[in-house]
Amino acid sequence: MEKKNWFQTYMYIWIGQFVSLLTSSAVNFAVIVWLSLTHKSAEVLALAGIAGLLPQALIGPFVGVLIDRWDRKKVMIFADAFIALCTLMMTFILQEAAVGLSLIYLLLTCRSIGAAFHAPAMQAIAPLMVPEDKLLRVSGINQMLQSVSSIAGPALGTLAITYFSIAQVLYLDVIGAAVAIVSLFFVTIPHLKVESKLSFGQAWGDLKQGMQAIYHNRGLSLLFLYAMIATFCVMPIAIMFPLLTIDHFNGGKWEMSVIEIIWGVGMLVGGGLLGAFKVNFSKVIMINTMHIVLGLTFAFSGWFPSTWFIPFVIVTGIGGVSMSLFSASFMTTIQEEVAPQMLGRVFSLYFSLAILPSVIGLLFTGMIADVIGVANAFVIAGLLMMIVGVLSFFTPAVMRLGKKVPHNEAV
Repeated sequence: MEKKNWFQTYMYIWIGQFVSLLTSSAVNFAVIVWLSLTHKSAEVLALAGIAGLLPQALIGPFVGVLIDRWDRKKVMIFADAFIALCTLMMTFILQEAAVGLSLIYLLLTCRSIGAAFHAPAMQAIAPLMVPEDKLLRVSGINQMLQSVSSIAGPALGTLAITYFSIAQVLYLDVIGAAVAIVSLFFVTIPHLKVESKLSFGQAWGDLKQGMQAIYHNRGLSLLFLYAMIATFCVMPIAIMFPLLTIDHFNGGKWEMSVIEIIWGVGMLVGGGLLGAFKVNFSKVIMINTMHIVLGLTFAFSGWFPSTWFIPFVIVTGIGGVSMSLFSASFMTTIQEEVAPQMLGRVFSLYFSLAILPSVIGLLFTGMIADVIGVANAFVIAGLLMMIVGVLSFFTPAVMRLGKKVPHNEAV
């Protein structure tokens, strides 16, 4: 497939992924609402977050080796099918028994295993199909799709959990995965063939090459480090957003929906800006600035008094814009700095390296909420993120990213 015809082909991917993202967003939010209103426990939400993240962190690096060797289209199809099968099995289990936390954690773990294959494969196909000067625009459109699903998903999830049981709500995930799989049948994705056979030694060698692709690019390795620190701050806070809405701002399920929807609106605006306009300045400047802006929104969210729900909604929307701009710029920077044949490994390593610190942060979420309070946790995390953004501006190797020809393609 010639890259000049990429847009028409990518349309099928976008359609399938949008439906899948929408249904997944609805199911995820329905589960969060159910857990928040049923247990009102930061510890329960933290364990749910760990169940959804830890499998990706543990198997991610080795998954990347396989993604770079296998057909990435088939990887995405089988990953979606695995998620759909696990979810379908859970719907039957939950219909026959009382809804227990252990079953919810098991479902999130299974979905995490599928996502460990799907997310890096999805990010790794773009450079194979899209001209390099269009990568940021594609990332912007991807952010728009995630944003629309973030807007409609919580509303759909709230509506579903209001009228249906949690077991019935899970069927949405099955439908979304099925649509995503069907859409991929209409797409041709180039496959980079690897001649050497896969063995344990070869797999370890491939993994080392992925690590070296990061390590030998000092700017990229430091960018990864700063992203890990930011994720360590963000993840516990993201888990505690429903608790801040309920406990601090005295909200309920619809207020939680408003916060999720306005976050999605912000991400839609950010993705729309990237999709509509060509960015002529350094993407690293965008990344660093968005660290600072996102940190400010967290700090203000915790600092606002309980009667300031509307200002909380506004800064949440600004946070959504900054998260969208950061994510698209960060992913595009990786795609431009790393050779296509190693993108699966590098993206898997990034997801794992970013997740592991966040899992550690989640382990302390209950203690954080009980000892210093949810609102204070938002303020502290926001200040730490702002410090990360400022440090990035004063790191020359990071600021040089994108200004030179990638030198790691021969690694």
